[in-house]
Amino acid sequence: MSNTVLITLSDRVAWVRINRPEKLNALNSEVLLALHTELDQLQNNEAVRVVVLMGSGDKAFVAGADISEFAHFSPDQARELVHEGQEKVFDFIQNFKKPVIAAINGFALGGGLELAMACHIRIASDQAKMALPEVSLGVIPGYGGTQRLPQLVGKGRALEMILTGAMIDAQKALEIGLVNQVVAPEALLTEVAKMASKLLKNAPAAQAAAIQAVEAAFDNSQSGYDVEKDLFSACFDTEDFVEGTQAFLNKRKANF
Repeated sequence: MSNTVLITLSDRVAWVRINRPEKLNALNSEVLLALHTELDQLQNNEAVRVVVLMGSGDKAFVAGADISEFAHFSPDQARELVHEGQEKVFDFIQNFKKPVIAAINGFALGGGLELAMACHIRIASDQAKMALPEVSLGVIPGYGGTQRLPQLVGKGRALEMILTGAMIDAQKALEIGLVNQVVAPEALLTEVAKMASKLLKNAPAAQAAAIQAVEAAFDNSQSGYDVEKDLFSACFDTEDFVEGTQAFLNKRKANF
């Protein structure tokens, strides 16, 4: 297995580290393949309840895609690149059945910011910098950036970021709703672990259903309200529902 993605398991949390610090963890085909392979295994690992995605070193989460890999691609090659990347990594993370937290420890640029936006929760170091600078290269975001950024921050702010390619700091990202929390660099992993602990207290089957229901709201091919009703009723047939309701009625903590 490639050493470009490293996995550490601790107390039902999988820490997934993109490991190309000499390239500021830039995404290339090897990294994307390794991410898909590892995440697919983690989704099917019942011992894992939460996934944390992070970058190696203290400079970057992911500082974009590895431009040298696709600079000479034809349009057909470019389409295949983004189609496969979206399907196997970015959309895969967005629809992951377990909560995925992005720990943004530095630069999150281009594909790196798109990767963070595909995660369910984003916690950033106050030293983090974020941008979608693709227009400066004569191209646009191709891993879902033009879709997820407006969903998170609104159309106007998204267009400003995409059309100018301007970089924003972590506080600005917090202000516009791009990240959930900003902390000191030395506290980042501690705060991410705290968030993971909060997530671990709740029912995994319900969390998977909640992720699916929320994502349905942004899918024009289905009714989010109908999906919610279906998933709400399906929860009544789970062991988690039995445990949760019995714990409440017996005034004890649920054991999920």
